[in-house]
Amino acid sequence: MLWIDYTIESFPDGSFAVKGDWPGEVLGWSKDGKKHQKQNPLYQVGDVFIVNEYGILRKVTDTEAFSVFKQSVNQNSTG
Repeated sequence: MLWIDYTIESFPDGSFAVKGDWPGEVLGWSKDGKKHQKQNPLYQVGDVFIVNEYGILRKVTDTEAFSVFKQSVNQNSTG
């Protein structure tokens, strides 16, 4: 799937938001604000992604594996 015509807003803390044509579009909301209307939203509340060396965001579906990965990253960055 190819998503086009979206704006990325970055914030001072390093976080960012993807903005569509209306609030909540990338979350799958309809123009009138009804949630979960799209079959393939870009992402949903609570999603977790890992960025690989090519800048590709990969959705993490196994939260236990994410916890182990995050712990490993934190240990490597401090020691």
